[in-house]
Amino acid sequence: MNVPVKLGLFGLGLAALYIASFATAGAVVPSQAAAVWAQPTEGQVMDRNDTRPAASVQGLSIEQDGFLLGEISSPRMAGQEGTLSFTISDATGKPVTDFEPSHDKKLHLIVVRTDGTQFRHVHPALDALGVWSLPWKWNAAGSYRVYADIVPAATGQNITLTRTVQAAGEFAPATPAPISAVDTVDGYNVDLTGTLSASEQAMLTVSVSREGEPVTTLQPYLGSYGHLVALREGDLAYLHVHPEGEEPRPGAVSGPDVTFMTEAPTPGRYLLYLDFQVDGQVHTAQFVLTATGLATSADPGEPAEHSGH
Repeated sequence: MNVPVKLGLFGLGLAALYIASFATAGAVVPSQAAAVWAQPTEGQVMDRNDTRPAASVQGLSIEQDGFLLGEISSPRMAGQEGTLSFTISDATGKPVTDFEPSHDKKLHLIVVRTDGTQFRHVHPALDALGVWSLPWKWNAAGSYRVYADIVPAATGQNITLTRTVQAAGEFAPATPAPISAVDTVDGYNVDLTGTLSASEQAMLTVSVSREGEPVTTLQPYLGSYGHLVALREGDLAYLHVHPEGEEPRPGAVSGPDVTFMTEAPTPGRYLLYLDFQVDGQVHTAQFVLTATGLATSADPGEPAEHSGH
């Protein structure tokens, strides 16, 4: 047998061995595990179409500018009472204790299940050792993203760090919410108008009414008459949304409109959560908008479904 023929038969043998090994691996490794392996690890940017520098897209990493969000301790099971706690360390590994206030707080903790439900915006306490903590209970099982929105005094720059936390229990996935620029929460009707664009800064205005009458008794909350959080659907990248106008005076009220300046990092669907306060009670309205490369008007659509109120 000549050399070319021998080499050809050898190659066919290797190919057959490879195919057999691949088939065996598929029989041994569950498809669920393969799907997990295919997912990006924590801290990676998941949107391959995002051409902007990673630094311009917040809330996708456990570390930024030398600051690290440590492991998060929390109740293991949904429905279990306990404490949620964590530290933020600097480049030397030392817990950071010096932060500048931003929107009236030294740390904003945003928690949301990865399907966009179970949203919470809370403010843990910081002890002398650099441990942030607050009483905690997971209301439903699932995978959660936890965001620490901070301004370290050492840099004076706003950063957002994130980790994923699992809450064990029977998981019931939510139906994806439709595009919606209106919501009803606790008897308040909230309408969102304006644009969401990935090509320029644009204005979004929320208007609050109750039983057909405009609400003019909005109280200051976190340095404005409303606080808006926006997350990119899919990888849940975190957008800093800034309220327009001067900071309210203590005891002042306003309404029914609150305006925000926004700029989406990429086209796509975005989940928006508005906190507003009336009579000392904070309410959260939720919306789903689409941003395109050109400024487009928010689509009123249908009211979004909510399971986290």
